[in-house]
Amino acid sequence: MTMNQTTANTEYAPEHTPRLNMAKLAPEVYKAMTALSAAAKKGLDPVLAELVMIRASQINRCAFCLDMHTKEALAAGETIERIIQLAAWEESRHFYTEREAAALELTEAVTVLTEGFVPDEVWEKAAKHFDEAQLAQLTAVITVINSWNRFAVTTRMVPGHYTPGAFKR
Repeated sequence: MTMNQTTANTEYAPEHTPRLNMAKLAPEVYKAMTALSAAAKKGLDPVLAELVMIRASQINRCAFCLDMHTKEALAAGETIERIIQLAAWEESRHFYTEREAAALELTEAVTVLTEGFVPDEVWEKAAKHFDEAQLAQLTAVITVINSWNRFAVTTRMVPGHYTPGAFKR
């Protein structure tokens, strides 16, 4: 059942329509982004990568990516409780490891560049939990999801229809 169907006497708002189809209209860009996404995740814990992608997508208000990455996180073994708490992870810090908290803090700093840079203390916290190769991969995952968020929000990709594993390479 899709979200725009009636259930238990509740009528949901109709789905919006996408503005354009990036995969169809810019296939080389889409193919390159998909390959970049797969390369960025290499060597990282899949659950950690999904948490990072969910957090960036929350900040960027990307409904399509939230749909995709929450489903992927659940499929990778993440709990509903931790996904729910992710928007308030600092207050719910006890749900996450110090390593995960450092990755989430780095995600926020890279996603919201309001100061024009990633603060040294944020980087140093992450560096305590990740070696340089892992930091490079983590930075890549954060950067790539931010790019995907911008594609999805701009083109109005429709959330609610993603099936876990659909875009695995």
